[in-house]
Amino acid sequence: MAEIFPFRAWRYDGRRTRPADVVTQPYDKINPEMQQRYLAASPYNFIRVEKGLPKTGDGLQENAYTRAAASLDAWIREGVLVRDTEPCFYPYFQEYTVPGTGHRRTRKGFIALGRLEDYSAGVVFRHERTLPGPKADRLELLRATRTQTGLLFLLYQDPERAIDRLVAEAARREPLVELTDENGVLHQLWALSDPEAIAAIAGQMAAKRLLIADGHHRYETALAYRDECRRAAGTVDPGAPYEKAMMALFNTEAQGLTILPTHRLVSGIAGFEFAALRERLATIFDWYAYPFNESGERETALTEFRRDLERQGEKRQAVGAYAGGGAFYLFLLKKEADLDHRLPDLTPAERRLDVVLLHRLILKQGLAITQAELAGEERVGYERNLKDALAAVDAGKAQLALLLNPAKIAQVAEAAFAGRVLPEKSTDFYPKLLSGLTLYRFDN
Repeated sequence: MAEIFPFRAWRYDGRRTRPADVVTQPYDKINPEMQQRYLAASPYNFIRVEKGLPKTGDGLQENAYTRAAASLDAWIREGVLVRDTEPCFYPYFQEYTVPGTGHRRTRKGFIALGRLEDYSAGVVFRHERTLPGPKADRLELLRATRTQTGLLFLLYQDPERAIDRLVAEAARREPLVELTDENGVLHQLWALSDPEAIAAIAGQMAAKRLLIADGHHRYETALAYRDECRRAAGTVDPGAPYEKAMMALFNTEAQGLTILPTHRLVSGIAGFEFAALRERLATIFDWYAYPFNESGERETALTEFRRDLERQGEKRQAVGAYAGGGAFYLFLLKKEADLDHRLPDLTPAERRLDVVLLHRLILKQGLAITQAELAGEERVGYERNLKDALAAVDAGKAQLALLLNPAKIAQVAEAAFAGRVLPEKSTDFYPKLLSGLTLYRFDN
């Protein structure tokens, strides 16, 4: 079902640049401080392509996108970017510490080209909704550069780990690229050019379905660009370069996958009273309070709350809540709750996800927040760090923090393969894939 291909990637010449000085985090994780730091790191830092700064007087003829294209062209002329001589798959490993723990993990995958497929084909599956703004931005960059600059993060299921073994064999050599990023993540990249190994991996992948873990906006941008090119050509050419996208592929059954929770921050609710919300939710959730008075008691209460959120969440669907007022709260779905009646439009797989119940039962039904408000982030914001979410409430920046356990990959896959789309920011796969390790250009 899934077609993947080796390719001759454009990469930074290690004799001209130091990898840690030129690669970046993905575009949607780069804030202004990071932009400035990347710009200062090297005149060849990939920030100039991935997320260039706007300038006064920008217009159709010159802007951040045209400057990105000019930078790529100049770096190729100067030999800063060079193209591999043989088509390759690129094993890509990441060794990291799970945030908030001391646990070290290694995520092992590989980079390849994959054929772009409409969702209706049943080959590539999404699990999150997309927004028009990021897609418009990435489409302008793709039009200007005719280069795929960021990696799509896709998952496949291989319980026997046959593909893992083939990829790991190539990683026995010294890596082509090795660097530690600003988050302490070790990134390693190899090139696998052996035709027999490539054929074996592609053959194994042919029976797989692909799940987008990260990069929904970029995938849909690649589809839109493909369709533009098809219309301009007046035909469908399966061999055209724009029919493929650069993907990093990882096995859901392997060790090393980590999903972090993304907590919700609620604000702007007129007349908000947590006690009233708690009573409305009492018909569907059991709730438990973790009160505190002094700072020492707060830490004890927080420790007990976090422990129970995690442990009870293994048995029942759980959502934490904090609205100030000297207590944390744990909401557990009642054992007798009739979700078939309350959420008849959802599949059983969706109803098993905490984040779905948070959105449907708490945000929409409990607080009357609409889907349009969610999409526009008008009343709901997002925060990965639990303590920062609590601090936002204490500082008056939010009225309520809703706190989650991370989703399980099996739950996400079950819902996605059933053709369902989950709420915004249902997953946060960690760590992110770096931009600038490999590039896929359409013209040469």
